[in-house]
Amino acid sequence: MTDAPAPAAVRTTVAGEAGTASTHILAGVPLSDVDEALVAAVRYDERGLVAAVVQDAEGGDVLTVAYMNAESLRRTLTSGRTWFWSRSRQEFWCKGETSGDRQYVREVRLDCDGDALLVLIDQHGDAACHTKEWSCFHRKVGLGPGVPRRAPRPASAAPVPDR
Repeated sequence: MTDAPAPAAVRTTVAGEAGTASTHILAGVPLSDVDEALVAAVRYDERGLVAAVVQDAEGGDVLTVAYMNAESLRRTLTSGRTWFWSRSRQEFWCKGETSGDRQYVREVRLDCDGDALLVLIDQHGDAACHTKEWSCFHRKVGLGPGVPRRAPRPASAAPVPDR
């Protein structure tokens, strides 16, 4: 992850305890090089929704799965913050507006079938989950040894995000 400061337009200094100050980023930075053909290729379900897998760009943790419609995807791309459609509340929500645990978007990818998104983000705050856990996937259902790969990652594989 690059330690470059956020653009001045999205930084604010907040007074802390005993006269200390800290910098918080409130707004995101719009994504550049948006491929409108891929945006148009998103296959929404019968409710107009697509699953969005949210992954921490720095550590690789899968943080949550939420749902986007065309408008929340557009808001995400133009604001640089994650926007979702709440199926239970039937409203848009921007992650972190209530909790303060904001997500800043680095990249949005579309899967091969066009029916799922991968949103690579920088997670700010203590948690991505509403339970205040770092990840919504903090509960282990089972463990196994797996089978390590012997061959290197295929050259055709998508590049791993900068860490």
